[in-house]
Amino acid sequence: MSSLTQAMVINAVVLFAVLEADIGPHRKIGWFRLVRPLLLAGAIVPLYLTALASHGTDLALEIAGATAGLLLGLLTTSLMRVYRSPKTGRTASRAGFGYAAVWTIIIGARATFSYGSYHWFSSPLSTWMSDHQVSADAITNTLILMAVAMVLTRTVAMATRAAIAPHAAPHAVPALVAVNRHARTGVGDTAASTARDTSAASPATSRKVA
Repeated sequence: MSSLTQAMVINAVVLFAVLEADIGPHRKIGWFRLVRPLLLAGAIVPLYLTALASHGTDLALEIAGATAGLLLGLLTTSLMRVYRSPKTGRTASRAGFGYAAVWTIIIGARATFSYGSYHWFSSPLSTWMSDHQVSADAITNTLILMAVAMVLTRTVAMATRAAIAPHAAPHAVPALVAVNRHARTGVGDTAASTARDTSAASPATSRKVA
């Protein structure tokens, strides 16, 4: 399998795993949901990730890729709302078009670079790699590390936000209903009492007038 095919497979797996797990108006947050994208990525990434660089431009490039993945992961999670359900008290999340669009754009840009490195700008890229002593494995590792860092950041950020999400007050709404019901009952009792007093006063007033 060529490096281009490898990159496309990893991009497709990461995008599918994240969107399938996260998109929706009310998605419960559990351990399986948190780690599922990591499990899928972890099952396929070792097949393509080569030995990481230990020095030089290759190492700097791989660190830059991991850092970019961390920052982009924080960006995507900022578009997701994490909250506790007022009915169950369990944590859930809401992610929609914006979240899906950012993930798709980022993965799409990475896939476009992989394709372009073979078909559109292979010659300028080869010249740049030669001038800066960058290996092809370092380019592949950088893209993989970026993807893994994004998924890992997404997982850690979601778990952290779920852990610190404020607890909803499940009895707040029933209490409010009870207060309103009591207020309506009080008004009804007052009206009934007034009506009784008026009825009792009416005969006396009639006798006085007579």
